[in-house]
Amino acid sequence: METTRFETFFDAIIAIIITVLVLKIPQPTSATPEALLQLNPIFISYLISFLILYNIWYANHNLFQHIDTIDNHSVWIFGAMTFAISLLPYFTIWVANNIYSIPAETMFGLLFIVTHILNTLATRAIYRSNPYNEQLKKLNFNSYYMNAPTIVLILGFILTYTIYIPGIYVCCLLSVVLWIIIGRLLRRRSNGN
Repeated sequence: METTRFETFFDAIIAIIITVLVLKIPQPTSATPEALLQLNPIFISYLISFLILYNIWYANHNLFQHIDTIDNHSVWIFGAMTFAISLLPYFTIWVANNIYSIPAETMFGLLFIVTHILNTLATRAIYRSNPYNEQLKKLNFNSYYMNAPTIVLILGFILTYTIYIPGIYVCCLLSVVLWIIIGRLLRRRSNGN
């Protein structure tokens, strides 16, 4: 399959998910700063989910700049990832409304881990299907640093199940910021800057 066609499809799905995500944010109960601040957990949850989606889009956009076709194996993995990220609006609002709920925290964290794993598998599948692509070799996706966000998430699960229930929520935010920083540093290093 041509990457331009697939990338357009994937971009549209992410745009729809972001739109659904923002439509899930309720209006403040009154036109006061206090009422707006009461929605703070919802805005932070939205930020986490938006950053996840943006980072996936940005990484894939940069990746697809270096390839012309995508194989069926990669398409199936991207399909599974599309299914996972389509659940983001539901679990984002659930965790935003239930910050101190272990099931809400767990599902939000698991969805984040599954999304990260599927994104990693999809990227690796693209690398495997393009073994002679010199531009991909320069990107060096096989960096061990890419495991750091998952380690932060595991720490979040430990925190949630031991001493601090919103541990997963907080670690999701830290993890996605770390994921973005590592991705940018690796891209900068591969470009020789």
